[in-house]
Amino acid sequence: MSVSPAAADVLVDISSERLEHTVPFPVFKADASWPRLPEEMILGQVPGLAVDQEDTIWILTRPNSLSPTDRGLDTNPPSAVACCTTPPHVMRFDQEGNLLLAWGGADYAAEFSGDNQWPANVHGLHAADDGTIWIGGNGDGDHVVLNFTMDGEYIRQIGRRGTTGGNLSETALGNPADISANDERILIADGYINKRIAAFDSDALDLAYMWGAYGKRPSAPAREGAFDQSQATSSSDGGADTESTSFGDIVHCVVRGPERTVYVCDRRNNRLQLFRETPEGVEFLRDIVIAPETGGTRTASDVAFSPNGKYVYVADMMNGRVWILLRKTHEILGSFGKNGRYPGQFIWLHSVDVDSQGNVYTTEVGTGRRVQRFVFTGFDD
Repeated sequence: MSVSPAAADVLVDISSERLEHTVPFPVFKADASWPRLPEEMILGQVPGLAVDQEDTIWILTRPNSLSPTDRGLDTNPPSAVACCTTPPHVMRFDQEGNLLLAWGGADYAAEFSGDNQWPANVHGLHAADDGTIWIGGNGDGDHVVLNFTMDGEYIRQIGRRGTTGGNLSETALGNPADISANDERILIADGYINKRIAAFDSDALDLAYMWGAYGKRPSAPAREGAFDQSQATSSSDGGADTESTSFGDIVHCVVRGPERTVYVCDRRNNRLQLFRETPEGVEFLRDIVIAPETGGTRTASDVAFSPNGKYVYVADMMNGRVWILLRKTHEILGSFGKNGRYPGQFIWLHSVDVDSQGNVYTTEVGTGRRVQRFVFTGFDD
């Protein structure tokens, strides 16, 4: 793939490690010019990312993660010396990184008996093939996923803020982390309070089925009390268990892959679990273990695929890298990135997705607070 001279000026070499030399290895450079935010705007944490059917890039931000000095220009009157303006929650960019539209907040959510349904702490964004956008939340009481048009018009929701019912509930959620919707089923990683995947009928929104680790009935107890960020780094669970018979206490992603496969991020157990959708539900296929000895925030945070489906990209939060796997065998071929704050490095790496040209996008939460674009430059044979 050739890169124009103008584009090459902003492409930055990045750290990478190749472990397998018998398979062509995708190579990337970080685009230091992407995105082009409006003047004075600063991003907060970015806990959601999706590339849609039109190859535009959506991100979900947390304006509430910014400090008073970060958002000084939003004060009345604006501070003469402080930065900056806060971003809207939902932002859509073109391939060049230009902001196309933005929306979000309490005014965009439906109301039930006067209760605002917008999450207190947004988490997870999915751009469905029907052109709609889904978001979830993992803040106190955020037991809902919301569905909108591209322009932010409310359509419908599953669950309700302030209402949860445990892993076996057929109507309530428990701090959902991620969504994958098609014209048959809406899959929800119901994963910060509950520990399951819940599948709802795409039309009626009735629960169709649910599953825990290995496709079994969810058996792990729901988290007691509200989730807070300190629990994402705690070692009180004894560390990752890559053979656990239940999901760990953050079921972080649910991503549909080629051939009706479904990848589930069992982040705290440093693994993905791979399933295949069937007319009756799902069948378990295999574990995919990612850096099993890792502690802290652990590893498997999100999953994406190369345009031809040959490669799997796995975001590793704690180690600050994107692992590259051969999808046919799920052998780990290598990785790119490392922990740090410069282009091509990561702090609290959260989400990953890929456009039709093979370019990779990532987002960061915690103190990372950014989205990055990695331009596919070809293969190392």
